[in-house]
Amino acid sequence: MDLEKLLTGRLAPAFATVAGVPVDPVVRRSQRADFQSDAALALARRLGRPPRAVATEVLERAELADLCSAAEVSGPGFLNLTVADGALAGLVSALATDPRLGVPVTRAPETVVVDYSAPNVAKEMHVGHLRSTVIGDAAARLLEWLGHRVLRANHLGDWGTPFGMLIEHLADLGEAEAAQELSMGDLDSFYKTARAKFDAEEAFRERSRLRVVALQGGDPATLRLWRLLVEQSERYFLTVYDLLDVTLTARDFHGESSYNDLLGPVVEELDRLGLLRDSDGAACVFPPGSVGRDGEPLPLIVRKSDGGYGYPATDLAAIRHRTGTLGATRLLYVVGLPQRRHFEMVYAAAAQAGWLAPPARAEHVGFGSILGPDGRMLRSRAGESVKLVGLLEEAVARATALARERNPELGEAEAAEVGRAVGIGAIKYADLSSDRHKDYVLDWERMLSLDGNTAPYLQYAYSRIRSIFRRAGVAARPEAAVSLAEPAERALALELVGFGAVVGEVAENLEFHHLAGYLSRLAAAFSAFYERCPVLRADEPVRESRLVLCDLTARVLGQGLHLLGIRTPERL
Repeated sequence: MDLEKLLTGRLAPAFATVAGVPVDPVVRRSQRADFQSDAALALARRLGRPPRAVATEVLERAELADLCSAAEVSGPGFLNLTVADGALAGLVSALATDPRLGVPVTRAPETVVVDYSAPNVAKEMHVGHLRSTVIGDAAARLLEWLGHRVLRANHLGDWGTPFGMLIEHLADLGEAEAAQELSMGDLDSFYKTARAKFDAEEAFRERSRLRVVALQGGDPATLRLWRLLVEQSERYFLTVYDLLDVTLTARDFHGESSYNDLLGPVVEELDRLGLLRDSDGAACVFPPGSVGRDGEPLPLIVRKSDGGYGYPATDLAAIRHRTGTLGATRLLYVVGLPQRRHFEMVYAAAAQAGWLAPPARAEHVGFGSILGPDGRMLRSRAGESVKLVGLLEEAVARATALARERNPELGEAEAAEVGRAVGIGAIKYADLSSDRHKDYVLDWERMLSLDGNTAPYLQYAYSRIRSIFRRAGVAARPEAAVSLAEPAERALALELVGFGAVVGEVAENLEFHHLAGYLSRLAAAFSAFYERCPVLRADEPVRESRLVLCDLTARVLGQGLHLLGIRTPERL
């Protein structure tokens, strides 16, 4: 159990006795002591009593003697709490012998669907796909580790009117030539050529329109060409996921087309429930609370006036399927912030229909954009979206060059392995260490720096700890007694016992920059400890105690980075 929970558990009964009702002690880390509670200030206003008097009474009633070496009222009514060294050492010892580092498997496992990445068939993945893929994968990793049943959903754009144009171009090329072109991963050229023909040739435009009709009508020859297009695109996507080191597989592809048979029943059920209204020939739902700037209700167009279906119908069908058939109770949609209104309306309509009823809930895990050094949307020199593969390959190349420069003894294969781990880790960490609601600037020098809040800094801290054991030819004994005589030892221990609280918080809010920030603070605390507290040169039993602190730090860093999808090389 983490310290915040322990202290909360001790203070809560005392606050409840003073208040006559349950009160959250609001325990948090403090610069004036180890922890602080300011709940007495708000409670004093409710009771009409002086805050210091309320805080003093709470302290008198709280059972803290075995946990805190000091507990005092400070300022207008803060409770400052200093944890006893023995209690802190005991918690560290418990972590050292716990394979899960103080993070228990959830007692209430859920089926969670994480909808992320979502590239479009016949289009190359670009930098705009990075955040969804990286954030979504971190969410899937974290929730899976906590014991939830996680279903990854890669909602491919594989259906719609553009496929008439693409399939017709494929037919013009011939299946063999088209397959070869697509297998080379040059999807953008394929798409652009098809688009240029569509814009320039009336005959091609007409054939493309007929292809759409044939595709939607289930024409076998057209469906065969469509499947070729989808399969070649999926092969390309998997190479990107392999390079990016994410956990998406071929089993996770769920194209828009997979919901086609569900669209009609969705509309019929909405109609039966009395939720559909006609708006200029389109069948719409008007979710409560959805209004435009003019104050008029905003429609969610489920079926267009021409009888076709758009994104709202597919998204509603997906929710209906995920909660009804898959039994999911938490739906995560890792999609950019500009889509917030769309998802709010979809969720509201699904709730009206009864498809999203408690305990099931849906969350839009929104995120901002990646910017270039000029503060604008990141673009190539030609003004186009930066291809994701190119960005990742550049990161690996830069990191590999730095690895060779820093450690010339690395062999070619090991330098390449380190370069990939550091380069891809730097890209992921730059994203996940930023508040996902905000834009961030892609800065190569900062991302690959061995100083500051970066992946290489954390990876270096991990490898440095492992080198201690490698050089000495020893292993830590997790069961060894832990002593915390030095301030740097104590500061490191306080960070270590906070891992569980951070993981629990991030599992709820999916704000991964809090986990990244914690790992950065832990690495900094270890650096200070390592500088001030000799490990291998210390006498026993201090040496053994410090080896436990080192090993535990490496394990927490390794596990934390793994949850972010970042590898930890043994040598850098």
